[in-house]
Amino acid sequence: MAQPKMIELALQGGGAHGAFTWGVLDRLLEDDRIAIEGISGTSAGAMNAVVVADGLDTGGKEGAREALRKFWYGVHQAGQFSPFKRTWLDRLLGRWTLDFSPGYIFFDALVRMVSPYQMNPFDLNPLRDLITSLIDFEHVRHAEGIKLFVVATNVRTGMQKIFRREEMTADMVMASCCLPYIYQAVEIDGEAYWDGGYMGNPALFPLVDNCQSRDIVIVQINPIHREEIPRTAQDIFNRINEITFNASLIKEVRAIAILKELIKVANLENQRFRDALFHRIDGDAELKSLSVSSKFNTEWDFFIHLHDVGYRAASDWLDRHYNDLGKRSTLDYEAVYLAWKESNLC
Repeated sequence: MAQPKMIELALQGGGAHGAFTWGVLDRLLEDDRIAIEGISGTSAGAMNAVVVADGLDTGGKEGAREALRKFWYGVHQAGQFSPFKRTWLDRLLGRWTLDFSPGYIFFDALVRMVSPYQMNPFDLNPLRDLITSLIDFEHVRHAEGIKLFVVATNVRTGMQKIFRREEMTADMVMASCCLPYIYQAVEIDGEAYWDGGYMGNPALFPLVDNCQSRDIVIVQINPIHREEIPRTAQDIFNRINEITFNASLIKEVRAIAILKELIKVANLENQRFRDALFHRIDGDAELKSLSVSSKFNTEWDFFIHLHDVGYRAASDWLDRHYNDLGKRSTLDYEAVYLAWKESNLC
């Protein structure tokens, strides 16, 4: 049997929509033709990443697949008593949104008026409890077969912070998924951190700089392009959320595209960036129909739905692009570079 092709993964954050990434990872881990060298993850992407590292260390690929399923079922169980529930009409119509959930509407209004320091002065966080109960960080730090990078945003400097596998703790993962209007900033070594999505969703440079594989696969769960103009308050808020959490990824892809162009034009000898190949697995067709409120939906049926969408997206991507690995980029980063040039003509 031929040697498996080595890839690196860049996992976006997006709350409950991270179950789409679970499906993608499940399919990639199932395929003996694929090996994962490194993962960069933000928010829900960071949680998926550390779960994979934990599972790989204890049980190889099958251990990682089982760990992912156990983790997402744990998220579901932790949310069973949440006031965020779909209405009977949403259930009847098969909609996953929480836009009309009284609990969600009240909470959404509350967080716009009251800070988490006032609303939750003791900093109680069931997500932290879940992570510490389901993830063995000794195994994560010991998982030498995979490189791991978790992204957070430094509150004071506004800069990106990369945490590595060798130092990984539950606090570092919590920092990566710390939405500032819900949770108090996470303090690590005297610095305060918020969600990594503001500055790196996900970060690509750690993979380029530290991994040997040429192929970086971005698993994207926040749609970039929409044809329609949002007109309702919920649609406007949803679109702002998508633009905000895609901005850092677009800028980083653009920066890498410009750097590769400069290397090519000037014939520079930076082989790592010259040879880096980029790919993307996304669920735009399905995820575009989901509102931002559904990122708080912890129903098991919803997670299974997203998992299946991600699994199919990864299968389709492998069918179309497995033979491209190691040969060419299937993400058109050159189009990003050209768009940047056109938008900056003077």
